[in-house]
Amino acid sequence: MEKSVDLIVLPEMFSTGFTMNPIEVAETMQGETIQWMQTIAKSTKSAILGSLIIKENDRFYNRLVFVYPTGELVKYDKKHLFTLAGEDKVYTAGHEKVIIDYNGFKICPLICYDLRFPVFSRNVEDFDLLIYVANWPKPRINAWDVLLKARAIENQCFVIGVNRIGTDNNQLDYIGHSQAVDFLGNSLIWPQEKEGIFIYTLNKEELLSTRKKLDFLSDRDAFTLLK
Repeated sequence: MEKSVDLIVLPEMFSTGFTMNPIEVAETMQGETIQWMQTIAKSTKSAILGSLIIKENDRFYNRLVFVYPTGELVKYDKKHLFTLAGEDKVYTAGHEKVIIDYNGFKICPLICYDLRFPVFSRNVEDFDLLIYVANWPKPRINAWDVLLKARAIENQCFVIGVNRIGTDNNQLDYIGHSQAVDFLGNSLIWPQEKEGIFIYTLNKEELLSTRKKLDFLSDRDAFTLLK
């Protein structure tokens, strides 16, 4: 298969939907879904990422996995577990922020509820792209739209947000609003309310030029995150 894109982004828990019953659907890092991601990455010569439920050392993780075209893996375990739904009672939180180098971009991948916490998302690593994968329901979709733009503006970076569509077993509706935003908060891909494949080419030179002209990141606050 010929390469068509550089990076494929899938939603949070894309293989199962969001669930508080991980014992029924959890996999290992050698499981079927990881193998499928590696097959897709190698066959398309594209990187692919999304989160899934992983069981490791008798613990469950909401784990984002980034697969390079070679099949090599990078993982990020969700830091901010959604206490309103009891996610913190079932899953183990991660603590480490992950920065991925790929095709000349520094990428920071995060998961859903992480979007509400700007300190953890803060661009102290000079990353170029924030990616949020989510199961973000319809009643709070305005917050999703606003916060994606806020994270783009305050971090002077591109932001991609990919959210699920449909109705889950709790009768929560999801209307997507997957989108891409530039470093000034402008929509590159407008919030999408239908299933589909949405493609955009990010221009890093425009990003660097704007950062040079509007050098806001040089004035960012210095801080230390405590675990």
